[in-house]
Amino acid sequence: MSFGTFARQVRDPALPHRWRVSAFRSCVQLYRPIGFEATLSFVESRAGRFQRDEAALLRALDLVEAGRAAWHAELQTYAARRREAKKRGRRSPRAEEANPNIQARWYWYGAPREAALHALWFWRRKRLPDLMPSTDPVLLEISACVNEILDVGAVLTEARCEAARLSELEHRLYAWDLLTVVRHLEVASGLR
Repeated sequence: MSFGTFARQVRDPALPHRWRVSAFRSCVQLYRPIGFEATLSFVESRAGRFQRDEAALLRALDLVEAGRAAWHAELQTYAARRREAKKRGRRSPRAEEANPNIQARWYWYGAPREAALHALWFWRRKRLPDLMPSTDPVLLEISACVNEILDVGAVLTEARCEAARLSELEHRLYAWDLLTVVRHLEVASGLR
């Protein structure tokens, strides 16, 4: 089913609340900019305990719909820019040009910094214990960056994020998680 169909089910007061929560989780499955569990956690932190409270469930849906609508608007803007660039003969996008088709995997439109910080907090709480203790210098650098942002409120420099973005990460089994964490670090630092 589509996002819109699930959203209508969430809003349907005739359905039992647990079905509506299930429909909301299906919405999040279709639009999960910071990962499924992290998105649910972020939404709950902003909207309240939607599993039990109907008003919180509707606020949670509004929050997800607003982020998704902002993403769709950015997709349309990007598509228009690409059409114009192609008319001028530039067939490939520039590397520094933000692409919302790719950013949707780690960027919450409407509240990017807040969502990135929450995703980092969630990652540190849920995933980091599985990866630590480690003597891996790349993992230790990423962990230090996460702690620096969350504990001190620091904003990382581009060079510091670049150090954590080693190409070596792409060849690791858990690289996708770590690359996503690096993206959250960049957004939380205002570099993306």
